[in-house]
Amino acid sequence: MLTSVWLSMAICAIMTSGDMSMASMNVSLPDPMRDYVQKRIDKGHYASVSDYVRDLIRRDQADTENEQRWLSSLDASVEEAVEELESGGGRELGAFCRELTSEIEAQGHQTPLQ
Repeated sequence: MLTSVWLSMAICAIMTSGDMSMASMNVSLPDPMRDYVQKRIDKGHYASVSDYVRDLIRRDQADTENEQRWLSSLDASVEEAVEELESGGGRELGAFCRELTSEIEAQGHQTPLQ
């Protein structure tokens, strides 16, 4: 059952001057989540609810940035592969798979090294 438990927390907002100011937000949590957060604070993992939430936001921001870097790298790799294929490079997938299968089968008939 979801009960409204309002937790006051602060989040950082970067101002144009580069200074950090705090803004208030309210978050509604079900009791089990509120209890979990409180246990994390009681065990010393976080100083406050605000500290806990700021850490979650920082982690989410880092994950999002890492995902964007990965996607950019993937896009660049695909573009590079397309350019290579358009310039006559690369190999036909079916032929490559047949060659690879033959190599694997040939290795299966060899006696293992001792």
